[in-house]
Amino acid sequence: MTRDTAWVDLFLEAQAAELGAAKNTLMAYARDLRDFTDWVKYQNLSLDNLMQRDIESYLVQCDAQGLAQATRARRLSAIRQLYRFAFEERLRADNPAIRIKGPGKAQRLPKTLTEDEVGRLLEVAPQHGRTATERCRNACLMALLYATGMRVSELVSLPLAAARGDPQMLLVRGKGGKERMVPLSPPARTALVDWLALRDAEETARRSKGLAPSPFLFASGGTAGYLTRHRFYNLIKELAVKAHVDPEKVTPHTLRHAFATHLLANGADLRVIQTLLGHADIATTEIYTHVLEARLQALVQEHHPLAQAARRKTGGNTSSDGQ
Repeated sequence: MTRDTAWVDLFLEAQAAELGAAKNTLMAYARDLRDFTDWVKYQNLSLDNLMQRDIESYLVQCDAQGLAQATRARRLSAIRQLYRFAFEERLRADNPAIRIKGPGKAQRLPKTLTEDEVGRLLEVAPQHGRTATERCRNACLMALLYATGMRVSELVSLPLAAARGDPQMLLVRGKGGKERMVPLSPPARTALVDWLALRDAEETARRSKGLAPSPFLFASGGTAGYLTRHRFYNLIKELAVKAHVDPEKVTPHTLRHAFATHLLANGADLRVIQTLLGHADIATTEIYTHVLEARLQALVQEHHPLAQAARRKTGGNTSSDGQ
């Protein structure tokens, strides 16, 4: 093991142990830092003698490779975190990355779906699948996702124990092992009860064959023991085709965005949405405030005294042409 590799391994161990970083976060750090250390090695340099200009040269190369702005920003963030760790642990006496300004992230509005499009996806879910069990499971997956706005990793790995007793709320374990409660809508509770009945029947059959029960709500025979994110991703693409919704628009994350956007558009508080989504920082949730403009305009048109007076004057029509 090289010294550079040892640094990265120590950093990842610290992220996991001290900060409780999620598995996907650690995997992203590992990928980005592997690319960086490969470049360092190719330049006949090492992490302990790298200078600011060297890191900047690496970022220039990333730009020349055509990497997206967000990818370059993420890689620089990983490098900064690594060198901050190295400085704090006295692996280096200085931090060569501290003064480097990154490309930032383009502020893009999240892709989402209309309420009608989500409704069509929910409508076809109970009809899609080779067996009655698959169709019931698919209906439950979609109902829970839209009712709670869970991340797909949180949804597919839900423990069976969390769904027992016809709960009105689910306990969800999110990023970094942080837990939060999310309420269930009546349709989601119905879909969950239906799925549990079928799942329990299958579990009884498994026990009769001497097979061990699964602790997961959406059990699978794969290595993880539950439905994979990749399989669920493919599933919602299939549902999109069946529902006549553009499959390019439909991902687990756009459904999470739809949950938040539709709540905000219908009057929910931004802080409540932050809690439901499991965002640590309200700034992350503020990407959804673009939907507030139309809602605020409608509120002003409905409740402002001048707007009400204008409606009375025009017989209920506030447009200038009276049509």
